[in-house]
Amino acid sequence: MRAMTRPLVLFDGDCGFCKRWVARWRGDTQGRVRFVRASGWLRALLGISRQDMRRALQLVEPSGRRSSGAEAVFRMLAWSPRWGTRFAARLGLLPGIQQAAGAAYSVIARHRGRAARWDTWLFSRVTEPAEHRRVRWLFLRLMGGTFLIAFTSLGRQVLGLYGEKGIRPIRDLAQSERWAAQGRWRRPSVFWRDASDAALVRGCRVGQGLSLALLFNVAPRLSAAGLWGLYLSYVSLGREFLSFQWDVLLLEMGALGALTAPGGVRPGLGKRDVSALEVLLFRMLVFRLYFGSGMSKFHSRDQTWRDLSACDVYFETAPLPTRGGWAAHQLPRPVRHAGTAAVLAAETAVPFLAFGPRRVRQVAFGIFSALQAAIVATGNYGFFNVQSQALGLWLLDDAALRRVLPSRWWRDAGPARRPSALGTALSAATAVPVLALGSVELLRRMGWWPRGPARLVAAVDWLEDWVLPLHSVNSYGLFSVMTVERPEITLEGSDDGVHWVEYPFRYKTSALDRPPRQVAPHQPRLDWQMWFAALGSPPSWFITLMERLLEGSPEVLRLFAANPFPDHPPRVVRAVLHDYRMTSREERQRTGAWWKRERHGLYVSPLTLTPGTSEQSGRLTWHV
Repeated sequence: MRAMTRPLVLFDGDCGFCKRWVARWRGDTQGRVRFVRASGWLRALLGISRQDMRRALQLVEPSGRRSSGAEAVFRMLAWSPRWGTRFAARLGLLPGIQQAAGAAYSVIARHRGRAARWDTWLFSRVTEPAEHRRVRWLFLRLMGGTFLIAFTSLGRQVLGLYGEKGIRPIRDLAQSERWAAQGRWRRPSVFWRDASDAALVRGCRVGQGLSLALLFNVAPRLSAAGLWGLYLSYVSLGREFLSFQWDVLLLEMGALGALTAPGGVRPGLGKRDVSALEVLLFRMLVFRLYFGSGMSKFHSRDQTWRDLSACDVYFETAPLPTRGGWAAHQLPRPVRHAGTAAVLAAETAVPFLAFGPRRVRQVAFGIFSALQAAIVATGNYGFFNVQSQALGLWLLDDAALRRVLPSRWWRDAGPARRPSALGTALSAATAVPVLALGSVELLRRMGWWPRGPARLVAAVDWLEDWVLPLHSVNSYGLFSVMTVERPEITLEGSDDGVHWVEYPFRYKTSALDRPPRQVAPHQPRLDWQMWFAALGSPPSWFITLMERLLEGSPEVLRLFAANPFPDHPPRVVRAVLHDYRMTSREERQRTGAWWKRERHGLYVSPLTLTPGTSEQSGRLTWHV
C-alpha cells in the first residue's frame, strides 16, 4: 500500500449534520486533508469498530496516529493553511480545553437531530469558508463617503474655526514655541509647514478628492492612507473643535482600512481575501465601540442610568435634538425607561455576539443598526451613525451580502486567493499592538488595570506613548453621564449697551418657535461646542469668539445664520445663560413653541474692544 501523505478523516455519510460540517472543514483545510465516508471494508482495514465509528468521526494521520471526536477535529484543523484556523486548533488541544470540547462533542453526538437544528440557526446552511472581499469592498466605499462628508463639512467651517481670523487659528499654534517644544511627533500634521488660510482650504479639497477616489475604488490603499494622514493633520492641531469621538473613530477606521485595502489602481474586489487577523481587528473595534460606551455608563455611577431614567432627560438635553427627539420626549415614562434598558443591553451584552457564529453576528448587526437608526431619529451626531453602520458590516460575510446586493457587482470577481505571507506578517505586526492597547483600554474602563508584572505595565505604557499621537487606538464612552438640565448660551451685541440684538445660530437651540432641525451628517462644530461651554465656566476659545464678533470677522460670522450688525461690528457683546425645556404637546398646540426658557443671568459680562495702536491690535476690556 502506498504510504499515506495526507490525514484521513472517516465520517458518517448518512448524517446530514456530519456532512454539513465536513463540507465546512474541507473548505478550511483546502485539500490538505482527505474526507471519506466510512464503509465496512475501510473500517476493517483501519481497525476501527462500528461502535467507535457511530460514536465519533475518526482521524488517521500519516504517522499512523489515530484520534477521534473533538481531538480529531482539532488535529485535523491543525493541517489548515489558514493561520487563524491553525492557531485556534492548537488552542483546542491544550489540556482542559480539549477535555471540555470532548464532553461537548459527546453531548452533540448523542443528540444530532437537535444539534442540526441549532446548527442551522447559528451557522445557517452555508458550508463554504467565510470570505470578506465583498464586505471590504462595501466598507471602503462607505468609508470613502464618510470621509467625503467629514471634509466637506469641515471645509464649510475651517476658516471660521482655524483661519487667521478664526476662533482657534492653527497658524498661531504652529508658530507657538511651547507647542513646538513638545515635538512635532506628538502632534503629527502637514500644517506645521504651512497653516495659511489657503493651505487649510486646500487640505479640505484634497481630502474631498481622495474621498472620491476611495468612493470609486481608485487606488484604495493609497487613498485610504492619504485620507488617514490628512485628517490626522487637522485633528492633531484642531483641539476642541475636532475632539469628538467620531473624529478619532474615523481615524481608527481609516488606519485599519488602509491596512486591509487591496493594492493597485483599479483592483475591483481584490484578488486576495481579507486575513482572519484583519477581520478580528475590525470586530474588536466594533466590540470596543459599543462595550466601552456601555461600561462607561455603569462605571460613571450616574443615577439616571442606574434607575433607568436616562431617556427621561436625554431627548431634551441632547446637544442638537431633532423633531423625532421632541416626539420621543412626549412618550410615556414606562416606554422611555424600557428604551434606557434596551440601550444598556445593546451596549453591554450584544457586543459579545460580534465573536459568535454567522447567524449570531447577523443578529448583532441588526440590533446595532436599530440602535443607530434610533440615534439618527432623535439627535444629530454628525457622521457618527454613517461610520458606525459601515463598521458594523464586518459582523457579516460575503454570503450574507450576496443575498441583498446585486449579483452584477461581483460577476467578474473570480475566486479569492489566500492572503500572502507578507500581508499576514504585516497584519500580525499591526494586530499585536492594536489588540494589546485596545484590551488595556477596556480593562482600565472596568477598573482592572494596572495589574500584573511591573515590566508588562511599563511596556504597555511605552507602547501607548508612541501610538497615542496617531489616534489609532482610542477609548469610547458616549453619554456616560447624562445632563439633566439644558443651559443654553445666547450671544448678544449692542451699540449703546442698552438695546441688545441676538446672534442667531444656524443649528443650535435658540428661538423658541424654531423646530429642532435634522443636521446630520453635517457636523456644525461651533454649535456643538456651545452646548459643552454652557455646562461650565467660559473656555478660552469662547472669549476669542466674542473678540472676533467685536472685530466683525467675516469668517467667524459665516458660522452664524445671520449677521445682526451688517454695517459695522457692535461696540459691546455679552453672553446670557438660559435654561431651556421642551414644551408638551398641549403647550405646542396652544403656543406654537417647541421650547420654553428661563433666564439665569449673564454667562459673560459685556465686553468691548479698546482700540490699539498701529502696531498693536485692540484689547478686550470689560464694559462698565
